[in-house]
Amino acid sequence: MFPLAIIYWLIILIRNKLYDKKIFHTSTFGLPLICVGNLAVGGTGKSPMVEFLISNLKNKFAVATLSRGYKRKTRGYALANNSSDALEIGDEPMQFHLKFPDVPVAVGERRLEAIPQLLHDKPQVQCIILDDAFQHRSIKAGLNILLTECNNLFTRDFFLPTGDLRDLKSSYKRAEIIIVTKCDPGLTDEKKNEISEEINPLPHQHLFFTTSLYGRPYHINRQKEKKDLSTGQEVLLVTGIANPQPLKDLLHDNTKAYYMQHFPNHHIFTIDDWKEIRKRFEKIEAKNKFILTTEKDAVRLAKFEKEMNDFPLFVMPIEHYFLFNQGEKFIEHITGFIQNFKTPETL
Repeated sequence: MFPLAIIYWLIILIRNKLYDKKIFHTSTFGLPLICVGNLAVGGTGKSPMVEFLISNLKNKFAVATLSRGYKRKTRGYALANNSSDALEIGDEPMQFHLKFPDVPVAVGERRLEAIPQLLHDKPQVQCIILDDAFQHRSIKAGLNILLTECNNLFTRDFFLPTGDLRDLKSSYKRAEIIIVTKCDPGLTDEKKNEISEEINPLPHQHLFFTTSLYGRPYHINRQKEKKDLSTGQEVLLVTGIANPQPLKDLLHDNTKAYYMQHFPNHHIFTIDDWKEIRKRFEKIEAKNKFILTTEKDAVRLAKFEKEMNDFPLFVMPIEHYFLFNQGEKFIEHITGFIQNFKTPETL
């Protein structure tokens, strides 16, 4: 696959050069745009970071999100409403809408067209969070947040299909903030400094480190019904996400045994999938057992609500936790960007 990776590298190199030389046009907008993205495909924690931003900004500003709506069955611009589902707007936007029903959640593969439509529908919006848009250079965000996984830093990666990179390593220079995600909670200052030296952030860039913080699993239909992990349990882990390894590690350390039924990333579950999941679960002989899935998968399984009502299917919530007491500093930087934003005409 190495020759294909070289061809892919050449294509994205030419594309980026055309933007850098202003042969390809980049548009700006007169309100704060915050882009959350990465240089690799999947698995760096973009969705939890978008949720972290929403949670910390929604009471201060009229914030909205805009995503592509990956693997949805529709096209064009759409604004989430009470009748929306994952097939219409995508699993990640649906997750945002369910968690933050008062926050406008929009999708549109052509973000340049979707932003004006979103502002037309929701003129009160003061800030838009662009989900997974770092490589889409037709729009210039005022603040770029670049995520890279601690165990798969972009500095050590290679281009698709040999590796996971979908953009040039040098593109990290376009970010104002770099976050190393999924770190060991006990990350030492020495290891932190080693990673910092490897990434080599520019003088204007801010580097942060986060770990994945898991909450108490809740029943997919009854969120008040929660369960703690224990060493007496056996768990069937059902996932369709890019990188389930951290969740596998959690179950390995906190349960008697776990089994895994892994589907492709963003998999659209069918009734046959659900029957297979039930069959696999019923083969587990332990009395103390349940099924565990992610919040992203749960929105794609929700259509089987009736079948799951009396079934022990629980959802694992996850969020970013900033190490080295950097959480407040990160939020201060984000809020400062919004409060001090100046439109391009006044720069």
